[in-house]
Formats: sequence, structure tokens, C-alpha cells
Amino acid sequence: MAASNQTVRAPGRGAATRRRRKSFVERTIAELSGAMERALYAEELARADGLLQRLDPRVKVVGLLALIVAAALAHNILVILALFGVALVLALLSHVPFRTLATRVWVGALLFTGMLALPAIFITPGQPLYRLPLLGWPITAQGLSSAAYLVTRVETAATLSLLLILCTPWTHVLKALRVLRVPVVFVVILGMTFRYIFLMLQTARDMFESRQSRMVGTLAGPERRRLAAASVGVLLSKTLNLSGDVYMAMQSRGFRGEVYTLDEFAMQVRDWLALAGFVALAALAFWLGR
Repeated sequence: MAASNQTVRAPGRGAATRRRRKSFVERTIAELSGAMERALYAEELARADGLLQRLDPRVKVVGLLALIVAAALAHNILVILALFGVALVLALLSHVPFRTLATRVWVGALLFTGMLALPAIFITPGQPLYRLPLLGWPITAQGLSSAAYLVTRVETAATLSLLLILCTPWTHVLKALRVLRVPVVFVVILGMTFRYIFLMLQTARDMFESRQSRMVGTLAGPERRRLAAASVGVLLSKTLNLSGDVYMAMQSRGFRGEVYTLDEFAMQVRDWLALAGFVALAALAFWLGR
């Protein structure tokens, strides 16, 4: 029998070969490492010298939110597509690769929204354009239109939201939300979640790497499930203990429910111009798409 880490020949398949499947532990370690690498990549993009990176975080939050609202309220698909084009231009000027948008937003949003919109193509009453062979289900023009509106709105809103996250340090986003009077509880939950989810990812990866270093051979299915359940339990226990320790440490350092950052925001001329541009573009889209 071939070694486990070598390419082996599938029985009865001639020249067809298949590679050894990664174990549960290996796949988990790879996924945890990938999540942390994506977070580091987002931090690097937020420090790049692009158009959105140079703007005040408050301008980006207000401006991109206005464009998202305009896309959600538009009743003209050309207006929604135009806003999607604006998002692409902003991504290009902010040095955000289209591949990053495609892998993180476009494919997932298209698949998820497409599954939700698929029934509307058949059940929405209207003018039949085509009937599926055998099933006889009608595809209506109104159903296609509804699905297209849903998919384009979601793609546009998700792209604009991701641009805000990729082009702004997370602490600045939280501070901008507080400046805009978002409840402090919501901001604190977001900040703590973002901070400690990566700490728990690191802890989980260390646990699986430690387990992997002591393993010989391949675990059977029941053993893999037992390992996964035990790891989840240990990680949950560590999370609960850490939450109590962090809260006590914050209280001892003077935390009384407000979020402070060392960076002070200062609006410059370009920020005011950008804010006016965002508001004007959103108003124009709302007027054309009404």
C-alpha cells in the first residue's frame, strides 16, 4: 500500500489518481490559518494609500451607507447597476483587487441570493417567457425581474460594505459609529467580538496543532467526532473564563461603558468634498430610481 502522503492510484481507474484527503485536524488548522491571514490582509489594505483610505472614517460610514440605502430603495435596475459601477470605481481607486471582492462577496452573495430568488422566477405571476421541459413550470418576466433586482441590490450593498471594512481600520469604524450616535452597547459588542474572535482562533489553532503533533496515523470517523466535540467544549470553557478575566481587567483600568481611541478625527477639505459627492450621488440615485 502506498504511503499516506503520496499520490496513490485509484483501484480500477487506470491512470486516474487521487490525492490523500486531509484529516479533520489538518483541514481545521488550514481553515483557521486562512481566516487569520485574511484578517491580516484586510489590515494591510486599510493602511494602503488609496482614495477611501485617505478619507475621514465618518465620511466613509455616512457616504457608503447613503449609497447602500439608495441602492435598496431604487426601483430602476439601471440605477442599481450604476451604483455597483461606482463601487467598482471606488475599489479600483482604493487599490482593492477585484479578485478579493469576487472571492469574499460576489460569489457567496450570488449563490446565497440566487437560491433565495430562484423560486420567485417560477411562482411570481406574470407573462410566461418559457416553460421548463417535463415539469412545465413557467418562467415569467416579472419573476426574472424580481430575482434580478434582489441579486443586484445584494451584490451592490455587500460590495460597498466590504469596501468600508477593507479600507478602514476597525477601531476607526467603531469610533465613527459612536460619533454618529450608534448605541455604545452595540459598538462595544462589535469591538470585543472582533478583538477576541482572533484570539480564540489562535487558541483553537494552537490546540489542533498540539493534537496533530501527538497523532500517528488517521483517526476513524467516531474518533474525529469525539475530538471535535471535546475541542469545542474546551474552547467554550476557555472563552467563558477569558470573558470574566477581561471584564475584571477592564473594570480595574477604568472602563465604564465608553469606547476611546487615541486617534482624533479631523475633517479636511477633501473630506467635506467627498461627503458632498457621496450625498449628491445618493440623492441623484434616489431621484432617478424612484
